[in-house]
Amino acid sequence: MVQWAQNVSTVPSIFMAVDIATVKELRDKTGFSFAEISKALEESGGNREKAIDILKSKGAHVAEKKASRSTGEGVVDSYIHATHKIGALVALKCETDFVARNPQFTELAHNLALHIAATNPSSQDELMAQEFIKDPSITIADLMHGVVAKLGENIKLEHFTRFEI
Repeated sequence: MVQWAQNVSTVPSIFMAVDIATVKELRDKTGFSFAEISKALEESGGNREKAIDILKSKGAHVAEKKASRSTGEGVVDSYIHATHKIGALVALKCETDFVARNPQFTELAHNLALHIAATNPSSQDELMAQEFIKDPSITIADLMHGVVAKLGENIKLEHFTRFEI
């Protein structure tokens, strides 16, 4: 037991100096691991906004590294507004059927369809630059990069269409 107590002191201070409530909040918001969030908070001196920026940058970097991978699986999802006068379809692709069935991936597809129905982007470039309707602190590109970082696969929005009567 004494041996264990001595080894506890060798745990990096990064894990001891971070407020668990802050880590949980950022994990819920970003989906990154405890260790990644702790490192970002340490690097930012405990500043949440700077830590989020660091995590966004990490997500973009991970997405960039995976961008050349082939995407042969995916889902088609839709969103129909309550008025039944606006709807959107998206084809979202990934590398494996395992990720295509992942709830985070299917939620991303549905959120993209909802966002497209609400904002009517004219192109994919315009869509990627827009603030996410559910969380204006991130763009659609940031949203997608975060899911790529979480799931570890390349994800591409293959097609989208918006309908309105």
